[in-house]
Amino acid sequence: MERTPCIVLFRQDLRTTDNPALYHAAKSQRPVLPLYIYDEVTAGPWAMGGASKVWLHYSLKQLQERLAALNLPLHIVKGPTRETLDRLIQKTGCKDLYLNQCYEPFWQNEELKLKQDLTKSGVSLHSYNGSLLFEPDALKPKTAPFYKVFTPFYNSCIKILEKRPLFKEPASAISYALSPSLKVEELALLPRHPDWSSGIVAAWRQGQQEAHALLRHFLDRSLLNYSHGRDYPGESAPSKLSPYLHFGEISPMEILNALDERMQKVTTEEKLSIGKQADHFLREICWREFSYHILHHFPDLPEQPYVKKFDKMPWSQNSEHLKAWQRGVTGFPIVDAGMRELWHTGYMHNRVRMIVGSFLIKDLLIDWREGEKWFWDTLVDADLASNAFNWQWVAGCGFDAAPYFRIFNPTTQGEKFDAEGTYVRQWVPEIANLPNQWIHKPQEAPERVLREAGIILGKTYPYPLVDHAAARVKALSLLKTISE
Repeated sequence: MERTPCIVLFRQDLRTTDNPALYHAAKSQRPVLPLYIYDEVTAGPWAMGGASKVWLHYSLKQLQERLAALNLPLHIVKGPTRETLDRLIQKTGCKDLYLNQCYEPFWQNEELKLKQDLTKSGVSLHSYNGSLLFEPDALKPKTAPFYKVFTPFYNSCIKILEKRPLFKEPASAISYALSPSLKVEELALLPRHPDWSSGIVAAWRQGQQEAHALLRHFLDRSLLNYSHGRDYPGESAPSKLSPYLHFGEISPMEILNALDERMQKVTTEEKLSIGKQADHFLREICWREFSYHILHHFPDLPEQPYVKKFDKMPWSQNSEHLKAWQRGVTGFPIVDAGMRELWHTGYMHNRVRMIVGSFLIKDLLIDWREGEKWFWDTLVDADLASNAFNWQWVAGCGFDAAPYFRIFNPTTQGEKFDAEGTYVRQWVPEIANLPNQWIHKPQEAPERVLREAGIILGKTYPYPLVDHAAARVKALSLLKTISE
């Protein structure tokens, strides 16, 4: 039997089911060396943020356990990917490298160089799409190089989208043990001084098993109210699958197949109502696909506005305002609730992400890239394509973006989507005793109401950082200036 191993490089595909690279490596009938390289170099300024590192720590633990159950010990090393692979290939005599592609520009560049290096060394590279429904350049309009508007992109997706058989978890792979391997703890992914990760640890459980349990719960209980409930942060309508998708603990094809199976079980009476909810959920999955389509064709998306006039925007350099936004002490309860949820759990409700983004960019007039960087460091679902695309969308400078003149009023947004104050009371407890009438505008509450609620504005809860009406006028004036 051939003892020279093939290497399976794990990156953003931390699962054993529907993993094409692992599946095909196991089918080769050669010993399989599962490998994870913790690379802090290749991504440059987009190296993994703090919250993502916490997620990775526990996700690697889960992957390790699952692979061990298959008699495939995970080998963990640290260093630049290409140099580390070269060293391990020479050490093991490996002639076949299996991987699932990553579509961030830095990984695409790295994979191109890797392929050239491997060809010179006589090593075959077997690469697969394990993270998207479509390759980012698979869909093309007839009259343009790529889609710049979501709706026609989505319509193209729907026309050709179909489920496929999932790649099965290997049942009888031949293992290849290589020592020494780092322990997950030796990667030092968890914060120490101070350890701010307790909220994230309490809020989430990582791994493919948890991803599938969450998906089943969503399809059985939350799907029925998805299109309405996903706008209300006090409800539990979102699937919360985004971090599992980013780290590859579940594949979009697994979600698509499960959604199809759920639809096969509905009664005739349920079909119309649930069908609309399923379509809405599928639309959100395709929104993620669209962000990768855009990133592929506009690799400067994380750093440069697509609408070039925004290069001239005189952004505010007010570091105190930025810090207040980051800490959730702006004096606008829905904004503060969102920012505190983010810091505590590594997650923020989608509707609230739009509200806090609009507030940073159009009320505080701070560069959207500052928000993008903060989210990159604090979100457990920080994904380069989605994060950059959505920040440019909110700022009005991206593809198919909300126009800049669409400026959310944080008070009325709170009153509309958190009318009972459930969300705000959870994350801004110092104003929890306010009646619903004032929960989103404590600065307007009568002094007696504030006193009875135990609130001293400016001490126990801040006054609003800005006057929203005046900030809106200024933002629109600046937009007019850069448009001339």
